[in-house]
Amino acid sequence: MDLSKLTQDISVTGQLTPKDMALVKSLGFASVICNRPDGESADQPLFESISSAGALLDLETHYLPISSGSQVPEQVHALKELWPELPKPVLFYCRSGARSAALVDAALTTGLV
Repeated sequence: MDLSKLTQDISVTGQLTPKDMALVKSLGFASVICNRPDGESADQPLFESISSAGALLDLETHYLPISSGSQVPEQVHALKELWPELPKPVLFYCRSGARSAALVDAALTTGLV
């Protein structure tokens, strides 16, 4: 897993699998946010399987998908609503981490998180 720490409470990474959730927990994360839409790739695990694996480890998970190449205003707004209640630190993921980093950057730039 290739993590990029963006702030004290926020890191991003590429695609996670259900097996990765134990490592995510061991690294100290309390929440995981998926920014990759289900079905984007045939070999991609569904968010439900990652969420189920996280639940077994007491990790909070949320689904805020961003289509490749799309803008993120709706997801920034959803993140703004979710952020105050979200256990920290938070790991965001998508296919490569780029969409997640763009979402976090937009939220930080506007002062929403």
